[in-house]
Amino acid sequence: MSSLSAASVETPAVTDGTEQEKKPLKPCCACPETKKVRDACIIEKGEENCRDLIEAHKDCMRSLGFKI
Repeated sequence: MSSLSAASVETPAVTDGTEQEKKPLKPCCACPETKKVRDACIIEKGEENCRDLIEAHKDCMRSLGFKI
């Protein structure tokens, strides 16, 4: 539980736009626009019908330095 309280203490301290410079971006938080559209498509239509959105999300992740 101490790790949760430590994380909650650190979060309010970062108020300017330099958060990404200090902490590495997590894959779960990267490219929220493409991720949301991709996930909705997969749920509604199935993965095989959303290849273009999946690739768009991968391209976005790669542009941020993730190796996918």
